Amino acid sequence: MKLAIRSIRNSSLGVASLALFVSTAAASSPDGGAPAAAPSPIAVTILASSPDTARGLIFLTPTAGGGNAPAPSPTSPNATQIVDGQGRPVWFNQLPSGESAYDLRVQRFHGEPVITWIQSQGAFSTGPTTDYIADRHYHVIATVNAGHGLIADIHEFFLTREGTALITIYNTVTRDLSSVGGPTSGLVTEGVVQEIDVSNGNVLFEWHSLDHVGLDESHAPLPTTAGTAWDYFHLNAVNTDDDGNLIIDARNTWTAYRLERHTGKVLWRLGGKKTDFELGPNVAFAWQHNPTAVDDHGLVRIFDNEAAPQVLPYSRVIWVRHDDRRKTATLERWLKHPDGLSAGSQGNAQGLDNGDTFVGWGAVPRFSEFDRNNNLLFDGALPTGYNSYRAYRHEWVGEPDTRPTVIAQRSTDGGTSIQVSWNGATEVARWEVVDEGHVVASAPWNGLETTISTDAFVRSVVVIAKDREGRDIGRSVRTEVSP
Repeated sequence: MKLAIRSIRNSSLGVASLALFVSTAAASSPDGGAPAAAPSPIAVTILASSPDTARGLIFLTPTAGGGNAPAPSPTSPNATQIVDGQGRPVWFNQLPSGESAYDLRVQRFHGEPVITWIQSQGAFSTGPTTDYIADRHYHVIATVNAGHGLIADIHEFFLTREGTALITIYNTVTRDLSSVGGPTSGLVTEGVVQEIDVSNGNVLFEWHSLDHVGLDESHAPLPTTAGTAWDYFHLNAVNTDDDGNLIIDARNTWTAYRLERHTGKVLWRLGGKKTDFELGPNVAFAWQHNPTAVDDHGLVRIFDNEAAPQVLPYSRVIWVRHDDRRKTATLERWLKHPDGLSAGSQGNAQGLDNGDTFVGWGAVPRFSEFDRNNNLLFDGALPTGYNSYRAYRHEWVGEPDTRPTVIAQRSTDGGTSIQVSWNGATEVARWEVVDEGHVVASAPWNGLETTISTDAFVRSVVVIAKDREGRDIGRSVRTEVSP
């Protein structure tokens, strides 16, 4: 698949934004020689693990200063990052200062697996925001920006089977808010959905919440400061339903909406003040995120925050079955974290192919995997002061077309210490260190940077990457050993 990178429209990011695709964890010189000093990946701690977890790597967007704690330091980096089940970094890219990333995951584009994410200089459509699509070599093959003079939001970038993208936008306008106790000329922020043709950037569909959802549906209090916009809707998700129509989510109305794909007509409301369904016991949800159709028989999975302000003492994942004929909604299953985690914002729940559920706890810097019986199989954490908007587990084959980078130094005992890195290479099982055609040392892959020691006195080395079948899949340039 070959696609030209489209220019970034409606954005001031420019060429500088593409610098993040350089391997920052071990940035090599142009000829593949010794790497320069570079920032380190954000540490991940594994709190619980099981051999029964699903296959795949973990996709995170560590963001400093979000959630319930301040940033670890004023210079704490934001990043896109992939780690394995032991928390070892596989791919790391630090973002430029002042930018954050959201929603890093694997999707399909023109039938091929790709990684996608949102990158922004300001949350809630307040700064230049671009959605990225990169191939297995980590090359950007397409970008998406909002159309019609609007700025994309950071909550959603969903690729459809038709080669289009669904994105969210926050749009502040002046409205008479007297019907809900506000000023006659107040500011209100509506949610906007756009469907965009990725190949040319044309807007194919646009939906505005104020055209379909009344102010009286909101649970959010009116602002007490004059001139502050009222976030009555807080759009945070859009994806396709089983029949190709849209499911969108509004945190501040406590409602998931099903929209007719072409007209934007609201087909039903699930939850909230004007629900179209009679809600069974324990179905009602609050401040929720990420409703996703699970099957074609009316089952929807929702990350139910229940917090900020708190309704239940914990957040949960719920599976709700809606019967469109009987207009009923029943709770089929739910889970919460054994620690009773309560996410004041953000969060998602992903269904895995083996039946497990992978949960990102949003503002709480945790991510977990549960089996079909709600048993906790895996639990991981980012450092205090970080959060990841969403978290995913995906099978992903990354094949960077760079060379492995090497630092080789003489040890105090006369041997040699070799540090090797190949940012984003997922198939490396083992490293071999070669001097003049002879293997002088080897070691299993041990994260983004693997250190190999040998008693051999060598003047220069080549390091070879081996896959699980023992095949050569990459090699460094010959690197001189530093004294």
